[in-house]
Amino acid sequence: MTGFLSKLFGKKEESANSAPELIHNVLEELLQTADLDFSFEVTQAQDNAGEVSVELFGGDEELLRAREGQLLDAIQLFLTRVVQHRMRDERVIINVDNEGYREQANQELVDLAEKLKNVALDKGKPVYFRALAPRDRKVIHQYLAEDGRVKSRSIGEGLYKKIKIFPTKGEPQLEQATEQH
Repeated sequence: MTGFLSKLFGKKEESANSAPELIHNVLEELLQTADLDFSFEVTQAQDNAGEVSVELFGGDEELLRAREGQLLDAIQLFLTRVVQHRMRDERVIINVDNEGYREQANQELVDLAEKLKNVALDKGKPVYFRALAPRDRKVIHQYLAEDGRVKSRSIGEGLYKKIKIFPTKGEPQLEQATEQH
């Protein structure tokens, strides 16, 4: 391996002392190599040393949000793989964001899940959510798990799967029905 990738995945000649330091160094070189107009801030969570947040900002921000945040996802995955390779003994969760995009996207998913949950409950039949990436499916499954009247299940093969939302049978529905009267 030569060049940029060998520095990241090759021999461990120089080692960063911490995950945030490694992420900072890798991101600096990645952005320079890709000729992207971004600045960034790397912070380690005070309450969880295994969690590192990266906030990207700059002239090319629209690229980060385009195509449902795929560039944010790609940078996050890349940084995660580099840290996993270089710091094998550490468990680090890396979150890459741009001006609250992740939270906004998650809220939109929750709002849509709420609408589909209500449709499933009103009709008493399953409804389906479009094919989503694992991270997005997790947001929806966690939200729907809070309501005992419905269940959700991922359907399909591969990385992107649909979500089936369906009413549960039995006690939780009866409890909710009596509360409404």
